[in-house]
Amino acid sequence: MELFQHPHFAFILLSILQPEHIILIVIVLLLMFGGKKIPELMKGLGKGMKEFKDAQNGEHNSTPTNTNTNPTSATDDKPRV
Repeated sequence: MELFQHPHFAFILLSILQPEHIILIVIVLLLMFGGKKIPELMKGLGKGMKEFKDAQNGEHNSTPTNTNTNPTSATDDKPRV
């Protein structure tokens, strides 16, 4: 059985990571993205996770994207005679 297929993979991964590792990861992220960009990234990650959970639960937003009632008038460039 591979490590990734192990039922307790998350627990094993967290037990391997020491506090020093987590601090090093945070420092590298700060150096890569800067202090102002990280909250934006986390906000986007949170929205993505929420949308994923909503999609799993079947709570998707079913609003139509095209609100134009007459689609031929927007694409018809020829003058009408």
